[in-house]
Amino acid sequence: MVAPPEGKASRAGQTSPGLLRLLGPKIRGRIHRARKDQGRWFKLLVLGSVGAMFWSLLFALIWRMLLYFRNTQGMGELLASKLLGIALLTFLGILLLSNVITALSTFFLSQDLELLVAAPVDPLHLYGARLVETVVNSSWMVALLAVPLFLAYGFTYRAGVEFYLLAAGVMLPFLVIPGVLGSAFTLLLVNVFPARRTRDLLALIALLATAGVVALFRFLRPERLVRPEEFRNLVDFLSVLRTPSSVWLPSEWATEALMSQLRGFFDPFPFLLLLSTGAALVVLGAWLHGRFFPAGFSRAQEGAPRSKEERRRSRWVERLLLGAGPRTRELVAKEVRIFFRDSTQWSQLVLLAVLVAVYVYNIRVLPLYTGERVSFFLVNVVSFLNLGLAGFVVAAIAARFVFPSISLEGRALWLLRSAPLRVESLFWTKYWVGTVPLLLVAVPLIVLTNLILQVSPFLFVLSTATMVVMTFALGALALGFGALYPNFETENVAEIPTSFGGLLFMMAAVAYLAGIVVLEAWPVYLYLSSGLRGSREVPAIPLAVGVVGVVLLTAAAVAFPLRTGVKKVQELEA
Repeated sequence: MVAPPEGKASRAGQTSPGLLRLLGPKIRGRIHRARKDQGRWFKLLVLGSVGAMFWSLLFALIWRMLLYFRNTQGMGELLASKLLGIALLTFLGILLLSNVITALSTFFLSQDLELLVAAPVDPLHLYGARLVETVVNSSWMVALLAVPLFLAYGFTYRAGVEFYLLAAGVMLPFLVIPGVLGSAFTLLLVNVFPARRTRDLLALIALLATAGVVALFRFLRPERLVRPEEFRNLVDFLSVLRTPSSVWLPSEWATEALMSQLRGFFDPFPFLLLLSTGAALVVLGAWLHGRFFPAGFSRAQEGAPRSKEERRRSRWVERLLLGAGPRTRELVAKEVRIFFRDSTQWSQLVLLAVLVAVYVYNIRVLPLYTGERVSFFLVNVVSFLNLGLAGFVVAAIAARFVFPSISLEGRALWLLRSAPLRVESLFWTKYWVGTVPLLLVAVPLIVLTNLILQVSPFLFVLSTATMVVMTFALGALALGFGALYPNFETENVAEIPTSFGGLLFMMAAVAYLAGIVVLEAWPVYLYLSSGLRGSREVPAIPLAVGVVGVVLLTAAAVAFPLRTGVKKVQELEA
């Protein structure tokens, strides 16, 4: 008797669970965690307030730009269409990169996949469920950003309800297309490389692509679109307005469909093209899943070979900390191993370098030199404001690298607590391992921008010293909030800084930076006022008051978060 093919007998006797049933555990799990969270109403209030404020600012900005465009005779419609096309093209690029990374976890590295693959589940149902999960996890932020964008266009053109219904209909295939393409690309890569090695490769590819897009977008200087006088003639300006565009891009189809509705003569062809392309890609993705997923999932169980670089880095750390105790050396070596073991951690340095370069480039192209005294005032004001902006950059870096350090311990935290090791020692090790690299970024950043701006010696010394002090405080805030709001269950390290605790840290960091700027604003204002009169006297008493206030605020920002974080970890393991 010939045995039936594997999986056929089980499916003949049982009904394969449908799409909703496969998604049910994920939905119920999230609802249960939300109900179990005692501070859910506080989180909802904070997140709702911040989201509403951000939506309002974004809406106001886009609305004002559209009003300015509509008042431009002959080119208003073209400028508004160009703005929408650039926004949707940016969304498309973000969605492609995000889906590629997310699909690796949902399709191959999720913990429940072994059970689902062994169960009598229809491969098409499994593909549909994982595709929905991938699209939702990677696209929710883009969908939220699209809301004020479409609202601004609707208010500017006084559109009716049909425009918003069309926008919702356009966003559905617009989100599905990059989801299918990203999942298919990940599927093909996993069939070539082991899944753990594929994660490293995808992280590096995604970051290089993101860095290239950011650098290209900034160096093209899109702000010139609102200053036509910078172009030689009207032909050059119109040629810039027509790029980048292509009839093969879904962003162009979405733009044409929405703009035709706003102009009053709806063209259904771009919308139907978007829908049919999304449906066709879903069918193609399902076929690829059925053809290549079994082999890819089998390869996903293979692990990448351990590199000898870890042992080299451990010996390097031991030589660097030769005068320290063995406990300190081992803790520092452990932090270095954790950082370089996860490619999603160290590969972020590529994007970090590009963002710093773009930031320095923005300072370089500022038009500040319009006269001797006016230039002196503008340059030093910009340098002082640059202190707050550079501090925000350092805070963002701390959120990405220092904030997740407690969460990265995961279930191994109990092992550290059971060892003869004080929590204070663990915290101080993590603090110095995270803060010293921050200093290596913050100090050159503020020094380089000050050299480019050619600021006065007084503001050069003041801003550099303040940046050093702020870095110590931002590192402590990131570590403390990371301990107060840990996330030990996530499968993606990039999700930790975007959690509720990460939002609170950024709010606290911005409040701290604002306090520093306010404390130093008085002596800086007096110095700049004297510079306009030609004396350039340093106000001693106001400077001393400001410095004392900065020191006290920084001491509180360092001591309180670290002490609170230590208590929180002790309570978790009590």
